[in-house]
Amino acid sequence: MDLIRKVFKETPSGWATNPIERKSYYAFFLGQNAIYALVTSYLTTYFMLIGVDLTKATGIMLAIKIWDAVNDCLFGVIFDMVKFKSGKKYLPWLRMSLVLITVTTVLMFAAPFRSSSTTKLVWFAISYLIWDSVYTLCDVPIYGIITSMTKNIAERNAMMSYKSIWGGAGSTVTTVVVTVLISEKVGSNYTVVALVVAIIAFITMLPSCLKLEERYTPPQEDESFTVRGMFSYLFKNKYLLIFYIGFFFYSSVNIAGALNLWVSFYLFNNTLFSLVVGALGVAPSIILSLLTPKILTKIDKMKLFKLSTLLTIILSVIMWLVGYKSIAAFAILSTLRSIPQAIFGVVLFMFTPDCAEYGRYKTGIDAKGITFAIQTFMCKLTGAISGSVSLLWMGLEYTGWITVEAENFEQLQELNVQQSPHALNVLWFVYVMVPAIGYLCSYLVWMLYKLNDKDVQIMADCNAGKITREEAENQLSRKY
Repeated sequence: MDLIRKVFKETPSGWATNPIERKSYYAFFLGQNAIYALVTSYLTTYFMLIGVDLTKATGIMLAIKIWDAVNDCLFGVIFDMVKFKSGKKYLPWLRMSLVLITVTTVLMFAAPFRSSSTTKLVWFAISYLIWDSVYTLCDVPIYGIITSMTKNIAERNAMMSYKSIWGGAGSTVTTVVVTVLISEKVGSNYTVVALVVAIIAFITMLPSCLKLEERYTPPQEDESFTVRGMFSYLFKNKYLLIFYIGFFFYSSVNIAGALNLWVSFYLFNNTLFSLVVGALGVAPSIILSLLTPKILTKIDKMKLFKLSTLLTIILSVIMWLVGYKSIAAFAILSTLRSIPQAIFGVVLFMFTPDCAEYGRYKTGIDAKGITFAIQTFMCKLTGAISGSVSLLWMGLEYTGWITVEAENFEQLQELNVQQSPHALNVLWFVYVMVPAIGYLCSYLVWMLYKLNDKDVQIMADCNAGKITREEAENQLSRKY
């Protein structure tokens, strides 16, 4: 109770933010993650239900990412160049994105069901392209604004940890709402589901647009940047590149969420079983989100991060070998695996602010826009790839997967489409082992990441003018 009171009602000594501000910041992630979970976890299911060509859908997802590469890089440059009259760097973008992201989310799931497959694909291509562009407007500022709210690294780590509780709540809200409404027990459609999620997101994201404060906004005369200058900066920020190369391998094949409903329906005979599995991981996620700031005072976050990655790999292999015949074994292993996964999820996006500080210290360029644009770009790119990978796997002739067309799982149950044992075994392997392979590749890349918390605090102090460059160089644990 003492820890909870400090998190939500008090301001620890040395912190810059106030309780209302922090709650508003956390609540934004509830809404944002509700939308993100809807798109990343259920878009694949949406396509597998409405009867479109899975190969063509895969192609569209990947093609749009070509634009995304340009879109996010351009926004990173624009973000760092645009100077608002208010002197604010992040809040104007958050306010612009609030309505746009919720509206475009609904449109993406509103393809006319009784139209042709081509019409549905065209509808998706246009709406997804718009949504993808708009999402950048909220993602870059909400992650970047924490560097303007406080220069205290411990405060940042704590806020990034606690926001994970709210972000997890947003994902949970989406999981429960979507799973229940489109299950064989209720039989609603995705347009209604998307509208419900969008309303929840709007309500929870609004307070951040009103309550957050920018305390360390760079002066208006700061240097302007070009695309060429931004790419030059990227190659100088080696830890940003190392981290997101590893992130790419992990997130591109993190397809378990996209296949949750299919695994529950075909392997465990009830789509609502996915809620049971999700519920088993809720307690570890909440507890570890609260405890992580304390843990990080004892151990560097990259060491903790790599340990959680390794444990996730080991438990995934055991789960695959045990198989899906025993529900009890699956539930136990899922619960155990949720512990390192919870730590992984809490710490995952703490590294981008660190890389932003490192980039400023190393190059003298305050390029937070491009730094956080890379985070947004990689999230969206890998989200599309993971959705495409799951569609591609299940669309291959080798799998023997039978294509279905239904508005929800109630209709699918009535159709009584039976998948072959081979197709179900492929589904199990893709669900458990493909993500594990991604974790392994990422772990090997992250072994090259050498930036640590103590040195980041020194760099942040130098960037804020609290200490000189010479003093910082003398205090750092190694040469960067």
